[in-house]
Amino acid sequence: MKIKNFVLVVLASIFLCNCSHVSEKNNTKVTYELIKQQANGMVSLRLANAGYYNDTKNPSYNTAEWNVVISSPGAFEVWLSSSTRDTSKLNYPNSVRVNLPDSQLAVIPECDKVIRNSNDVSYPYFRADSYMGSVY
Repeated sequence: MKIKNFVLVVLASIFLCNCSHVSEKNNTKVTYELIKQQANGMVSLRLANAGYYNDTKNPSYNTAEWNVVISSPGAFEVWLSSSTRDTSKLNYPNSVRVNLPDSQLAVIPECDKVIRNSNDVSYPYFRADSYMGSVY
């Protein structure tokens, strides 16, 4: 089976408590935007396109949800992108879960790749990509 990239681009404002800009109120966004698989097989899930719940007092309750159409079946690598200042340790206190209809990934992200000068984050932050696993 052909391996396709399945990239989750989620910024730290929802998952990284150590690098987030904390506000005193909870944020909730509901979305019904449909995200389609690209011609190269990649699906990029950005926080801006998600329905989410962000609890700054207890980040373990943070969730994000997308409506996705996968048109080409196969194996997909799952990556999580975060913004961080500390490129040696991301300091996730809890695992990040990716729930799909038939499978679940639960991983405490590590910094597998550091992307400098990424358009996704601004100085003094770096984009850190973490390999979460693969799904079929």
